[in-house]
Amino acid sequence: MDENKGSLSAPAMSLLGEIGKMEQSALTELETISSEQELEQFRTRYLGRKGLLTAVLRRLGELPQEERPVVGQRANALRQKLEEEITHRDEALRREALARSLEREQLDVTLPGIPFRRGTLHPLTLALRQILDIFVGMGFSVFESREVETDEMNFVFLNVPPGHPARDMQATFYVNPEVVLRTQTSPGQIRGMRTYEGRLPVRFIVPGRVYRRDPADVSHHPVFHQIEGIAVDRDISFRNLVWVLEEFARKFFGPDTRIRLRPSYFPFTEPSAEMEVSCTICRGKGCSVCKYSGWLEVAGAGMVHPVVLRNGGYDPDEVTGFAFGMGLERLTMLKLGIDDIRLFYSCDTRFLRQFA
Repeated sequence: MDENKGSLSAPAMSLLGEIGKMEQSALTELETISSEQELEQFRTRYLGRKGLLTAVLRRLGELPQEERPVVGQRANALRQKLEEEITHRDEALRREALARSLEREQLDVTLPGIPFRRGTLHPLTLALRQILDIFVGMGFSVFESREVETDEMNFVFLNVPPGHPARDMQATFYVNPEVVLRTQTSPGQIRGMRTYEGRLPVRFIVPGRVYRRDPADVSHHPVFHQIEGIAVDRDISFRNLVWVLEEFARKFFGPDTRIRLRPSYFPFTEPSAEMEVSCTICRGKGCSVCKYSGWLEVAGAGMVHPVVLRNGGYDPDEVTGFAFGMGLERLTMLKLGIDDIRLFYSCDTRFLRQFA
């Protein structure tokens, strides 16, 4: 290197001298840097596009061709050294910052812990589990059906053809003219019967979400839950339906609960009835909840319509069946004394904690 220096021109020697002085000043300055911000400013001042070392490299073009490699190698060596020193200094600054933080934010392990609230099952989940246990105990299985349905399955196969007045009873969410969000769990009757492929006996319930274009108020919500039930066999009668509903009411609401059935209309059952239970608040004596009648409507029920049996794959001349449908939210509200269906969907932990 000394021999090379002796043969270099004055401009080359001058650049080498500048690089040497730059190295000394840079290393000295680097030792005084105390923050990451200062370190970044140092990097920019020496190695940036307009930095001091970059300016030296741009002057290589002023040197003779044979002298450029010697000066260029010296400048690149300094660049590499400064990058390494910057990395080391950055690591040292981070360690120092961590040490200061640990010293400033020491943990006092003698302090008591902060309690956290345990999660609880949603009241609808609790009620649904109890209802499923009741019906499974009576020999029903659980059938999961789809929430997005064809118009045909949601209406036509349930004896509700296009233009039928019963369609006006349900404000439907249409995905397209042929596909809907199910307005009831009743399509599960058809899908379930077809799954059993004519086998007997058939007893299953269909729990799940349903959708209707109802404005949200104390008793309505566009998304809610229903529980459908159906039984098909030879010689099933209305009395079998009454027994199932009575058993359910006593086990869900209490052993003293009474039921009564009032004539009603549903396209998929004939005859049809509305199921009422003795008021859970006043026990049938009369109060504002039951409008002083002593009774609360909780479900719809009836004997499966022959058209529905046939669409499910069964011969109505050979078998009969009963079906019922009830709203999970309404049952839960009556059982727990909740007066606003919107509370179930409010995510208010004050409300949910009451059912822990």
